Amino acid sequence: MDKISAPLASIIVVNYHSFPALGDCLHSLQTHNQTIPTEIIVVDNASTDDSLVQLQAQFPWCRLISLPQNRGFGAGNNAGVAIARGDYLCFLNPDTYLTEDSLPILLNKLEQNPQVGIVAPRLIHPDGQLQLSTAWEISLWGEYRTRQRLQQFRQSRYQADVTATYTQEHTVDIVLGAAFVMRRHLFEAVGGFDEQFFMYFEESDLCQRVRDRGYQILYTPATQVVHLKGTSVERVPDKMALAYRRSQLYYYQKHRPLWEQGLLRGYLAAKFGLQALRGGDRLARQQLQQLLRSPKP
Repeated sequence: MDKISAPLASIIVVNYHSFPALGDCLHSLQTHNQTIPTEIIVVDNASTDDSLVQLQAQFPWCRLISLPQNRGFGAGNNAGVAIARGDYLCFLNPDTYLTEDSLPILLNKLEQNPQVGIVAPRLIHPDGQLQLSTAWEISLWGEYRTRQRLQQFRQSRYQADVTATYTQEHTVDIVLGAAFVMRRHLFEAVGGFDEQFFMYFEESDLCQRVRDRGYQILYTPATQVVHLKGTSVERVPDKMALAYRRSQLYYYQKHRPLWEQGLLRGYLAAKFGLQALRGGDRLARQQLQQLLRSPKP
């Protein structure tokens, strides 16, 4: 797949301790990605397991970048884009895999509508069940609406209605970063991923900046990708919980008005302060300390 001189698309996968899921992802690309001339770029974020050995032994056709330290999801993807040769960029999580030749379907959506800046497929769990993969813009109201929809999806009486919205192609504010495609020139025009986000909110920030340029974010059920969810994150849950709050605060400081920033900080300070006082929860104390160290709006 990467033997061609001028690939139309570059598929970028950032790895951190993601085997054997990464192996399944790359095998699926080898099997199903047959129509579009592509190159596969794997960026390893300083894994300390045998990821590099496995990659070099099993997938010598991949272009491999080995970073000296774990720089996070966004920085890893930026490193992949820096050597990419394709006009289109496909970002895949290492815990995804294809069940069909999805890339030409997604590229066709971009080619049909120049106003679409990012297109993302339907995501499903390995058992075939729908995975919610879109969200409203990040704001106090938007995050509330997204949480409400997730809660409704977990309730049998509302599940059918929520599922129905994912059977139709439509524009959204945010798509999950597990699988999406965009034009390379647009990615470069908006400055790529903001590397201040180590983990979480990177795709939300990218989608916001794409929308700020007047482009649409498109969700399509025309093709689907399996997403396992959290193969790397599960190994370090405390660290990722802190990274989530740090990224949330940074996102609000970057995109939201001062009054929303203040309300968020006040809510988080009260929430984690109360948790720390009640139960002496170590993670709550860490989160509170991180909150208080964060730059104020």
